[in-house]
Amino acid sequence: PTECFLSQPEEKQESPVKAKRRKKKKISDVLQKSAPKPGVPADLQNLLSQHFGENRSVIEIEELKLSDSCFLPANDLSHSFSSYLKEICPKWAKLRRNHKEKKSVVMLVLCSSALRCLELIKSMTAFKGDCKVLKLFAKHIKIKEQMNMLEKGVFHIGVGTPARVKALVEQDGLCLNSTKYMILDWNWRDQKLRRMMDIPEV
Repeated sequence: PTECFLSQPEEKQESPVKAKRRKKKKISDVLQKSAPKPGVPADLQNLLSQHFGENRSVIEIEELKLSDSCFLPANDLSHSFSSYLKEICPKWAKLRRNHKEKKSVVMLVLCSSALRCLELIKSMTAFKGDCKVLKLFAKHIKIKEQMNMLEKGVFHIGVGTPARVKALVEQDGLCLNSTKYMILDWNWRDQKLRRMMDIPEV
């Protein structure tokens, strides 16, 4: 009769190399792979209904919807900032001359950061002509200073960040009654490849 041996399981030698941790996927990795596509009015509409959808009724959300006539054509990424502004606002010289109101601007540009605001102010020189541009962001500028400037002078364009513009409006430092254009810097991405609308605070 053949003998039967119970084979003992071999002891596995523990390898000194630790198992590699799975690398977490960062939002910037995901965004890096996605090609830049220009923002469209529907993007903003969706964002508004998502933001207000949780605590508003269906009727209130309907009232928040902006009609198509509120939107100008979006930058299809083929324009520079100045050429885009010239296209959407051909009668700028006339608007600029007629604007005499203090505490307000004709055009409001919203960007995600102070550095981006400065970049856009530099790049709109061909468009703005001799009009006055006001910086509406928090970096190195106190809100009281901005309120004083708005009260004393006439400014045509305001370029700022959402938080500071919101604070100025709430504190009655900035009036939006004579604002004809509001431009969202929708397509630009920061170092983490986030657009302005990807930042939760915005």
